[in-house]
Amino acid sequence: MTHRVLSRRSALTAAATTALSLTAASTAAATTGPSRRPPEPSYAYVGCYTTPQRAGHGKGIAVFRVDGPGRWQQVDLTETLPNPSFLALDHTQSFLYAVHGDLDQVSAFAIDRHTGSLTSLGTQPSQGTNPVHLTPTPDNERLLVANYATGTLAVLPRTADGRLQPADQVVELIGEPGPDRTQQTGPHPHHIPFAPDRRHVLIPDKGTDRIHHFTYDAGAGRLMPAGPATTVRSGAGPRHITHHPHLPLAYVADELNSQVTTYSYDPMSGDLTPRSWLPTLPPTYTGDSTAAEIQFTPDARLLFVSNRGHDSIATYAVRDDGTLHAPRWTAAGGEQPRFLTTDANGDTLYVANQATDTITAFRITREGRLRPVGRTVATGSPVCIVFRTQD
Repeated sequence: MTHRVLSRRSALTAAATTALSLTAASTAAATTGPSRRPPEPSYAYVGCYTTPQRAGHGKGIAVFRVDGPGRWQQVDLTETLPNPSFLALDHTQSFLYAVHGDLDQVSAFAIDRHTGSLTSLGTQPSQGTNPVHLTPTPDNERLLVANYATGTLAVLPRTADGRLQPADQVVELIGEPGPDRTQQTGPHPHHIPFAPDRRHVLIPDKGTDRIHHFTYDAGAGRLMPAGPATTVRSGAGPRHITHHPHLPLAYVADELNSQVTTYSYDPMSGDLTPRSWLPTLPPTYTGDSTAAEIQFTPDARLLFVSNRGHDSIATYAVRDDGTLHAPRWTAAGGEQPRFLTTDANGDTLYVANQATDTITAFRITREGRLRPVGRTVATGSPVCIVFRTQD
């Protein structure tokens, strides 16, 4: 930039002219000139059941553009193998993966970052029947998969372009079945997430009333057993686990006896020690019901658990020390709420009602109440929702 010496009057005149020029230039740039690339839209991907055996009404993975709470516009529907149930994004949000309930396959898809649409990248066997959950490893090099019916875990490598390779490790879980002769016929892992330390993997086993403990060896790309499993209350049927984002605590939704159990979590060893439990159902309810999904708000102010049968959301206010207040209940707005999740900001709770083909949205108030936003998303047999957020 060139500088020159001006008289006081000349300097004032020049400054005023420059200010007007900058204002005009800014206005022109805002209307007609070049600007920063606008943010990409947010998208929601919805997994579903499609087969008559599951009373499925879905047709594939539904893709929605998210314009606001409950304001979803379907932009694509990707037909897949049957029952693309649970979904997971890789850590770059460039690829989507789906397990196929009641089958033995995992599918991979590339995501168009502008339109949200999916392109198939093929499938790989999950090395077990009825895969129900999957998660990418912290290094984004592999996927971990839990096979419910056969009681196995699989580790599938990923390539740089998002495709899956054949599993290079399969783990067979062991344990005595629980007392429920229908639901607990053997090991039935239902969830395979990483703990916040990104090293330990705690796996609720609905079939044996245990929580199995592994560590992930990133160098070898393998799951390693890490001590004895945690035994839970007989007949509890532990389904899903979540961790407090700031405290060494874990919380488990026990499906069969409809309770949430709080555990102390040792981040060094990965061990769980039970602390307390609370029901997910009102004491006056005497019908059949099972607990399903469990999730915190991002600020850990509230914990949610969905009830299938009672068709409600149990909301627990969380104390500063991580203990839970007694729950409040909100009608789910549909039947069989198999899944729930918050948006990225934690302002809205979305509930997937499998039996009534709807996703209901609730505003989360400052007081910890759930208020329906009044808009329902229609989609066949929804059982999972993942959000691809803006870059």
